[in-house]
Amino acid sequence: MSLLFFDHGAARLREIVRPGMLCAFDFDGTLAPIVKDPQRAAIPAAVLRRMTVLSEHARVAIISGRGAADVSLRLDFLPEFVIGNHGIEGLPGWEDKASRYHALCLEWERQLKHAVTDRTLFDGGIWIENKNYSLSVHYRLARNRAAAESRLLQLFTELSPTAHVVAGKCVFNLLPVDAPDKGMALARLCETSGAPSAIYVGDDATDENVFRMGRQDWLTVRIERSCDSAAEFYIHHRLDMVQLLDALIGQLASTGTVPAAGVAKAARIR
Repeated sequence: MSLLFFDHGAARLREIVRPGMLCAFDFDGTLAPIVKDPQRAAIPAAVLRRMTVLSEHARVAIISGRGAADVSLRLDFLPEFVIGNHGIEGLPGWEDKASRYHALCLEWERQLKHAVTDRTLFDGGIWIENKNYSLSVHYRLARNRAAAESRLLQLFTELSPTAHVVAGKCVFNLLPVDAPDKGMALARLCETSGAPSAIYVGDDATDENVFRMGRQDWLTVRIERSCDSAAEFYIHHRLDMVQLLDALIGQLASTGTVPAAGVAKAARIR
């Protein structure tokens, strides 16, 4: 079971923070609040200031369910790596399968759009988002979310070709069955970059693929406690990201990675 980071994580943070480490984050629900319209998602100023400092002095990776271009436009800082579509897009060699993944998504989209027009089963609150290499089926705006969730799950079993379905917060993510996940993506980034350790922060079921790796050279943090989570630590709320980033930047400063001026810059906006 996960432990509260601010009560139990200080020693592990000191252990994991080393020069050259990789600082990796999910986007929606982690750096940015989840909103009804995903196109309006934005990083709050206090988090953005700290992420800017972090990216200037350490290796930063964003591993998001969004497309890589979409998430890049929302960052206002320059991470070393931007991985999209839950780990599919942006890894070395992913282009070899891109056209096949794209074709799969088009076929799933065609089948789903036809099915959800049946108003005896679905209301108008279902929204299908094609991210080129994965699909997200949103039901946050459905009048009866429980009914929408149940009917969508049944619908997904009827898709051809078969999709790997990962549940999120009022959303289902449909991915190719042989696609890499976020855990595989982070492992590949650490391998190719030579990072000696990593921290990863996420909030959703897709982030559990990272948490379940159980690597001792990774520190994993989940936003909001979950009894089923494999994350090593949790923080209560996304708003606690400011305090978590301050702790990370402060520990990096103790290794000489972040200069004192950078720490002062991060603290300027609370």
